[in-house]
Amino acid sequence: MTVLDFRSDTVTRPSPAMRKAMAEAEVGDDVYREDPTVNRLEGLAAEMLGFER
Repeated sequence: MTVLDFRSDTVTRPSPAMRKAMAEAEVGDDVYREDPTVNRLEGLAAEMLGFER
């Protein structure tokens, strides 16, 4: 059985694949609604809860 330790970011370390994903992630300013990932998350949450985006 694999044991995973999620106590904090000082215990866990990103894998090379995670670092690659972070480096290649789409980014933008969430305050100006320019972050595509935040926009998708907000849209999904609104849809799931029956609210307008």
